[in-house]
Amino acid sequence: MERALAKHLGRKLLVSRSLAQPVVARPVDVFINHRSIDTKRTVAGLLYDHFIRLNLHPFLDSKNMKPGDKLFHHIDSSIRACKIGVAVFSPTYCRSYFCLHELALLMECKKKVIPIFCDIKPSELLDLDHRICPAKDLLRFRRALEEAKYTVGLTFDSSHGDWSDFLRSASDIVVKSLIELEAEGSSRSFPLPTSTTSYLS
Repeated sequence: MERALAKHLGRKLLVSRSLAQPVVARPVDVFINHRSIDTKRTVAGLLYDHFIRLNLHPFLDSKNMKPGDKLFHHIDSSIRACKIGVAVFSPTYCRSYFCLHELALLMECKKKVIPIFCDIKPSELLDLDHRICPAKDLLRFRRALEEAKYTVGLTFDSSHGDWSDFLRSASDIVVKSLIELEAEGSSRSFPLPTSTTSYLS
């Protein structure tokens, strides 16, 4: 009974505070580009949860979007606002127009992109053709894939890999990249973790 009452009062407080003060949206630190069917419940979902625990503000479509949101508007504005991107390549990644569009936009916006090759090698990324995407987008998608192929990233075998080591490595790379960006002069009102080790213990 007390728990239900506390929840009810907590909700009332949140509603009254949100009406009294405008909420300033926190900027996106990390945009997670992924193929939902392959990685939403594994690599991408775990990275999102891990970044949240590190006090980062990641964007993952299934976690940050709600019914009624305009798909392209919400995703595109999050990409433009993010500090870095994590592209999780998987076996069916190149069959998704949305994955390719997001990757191309990250590259066009000159965002640092950290590739993660999950159950796929860089050389195995599909060559695109007109059946996958409109002809007008082929060139920009090919350019983005080529750039990603030749960017140092992480590889991970989800069947035999060590998930704990993978999360630690990926998180360390993201945090170090954000610290480098901050040192280059970008402003941030939320403190970055200095290490991921304490969160993984």
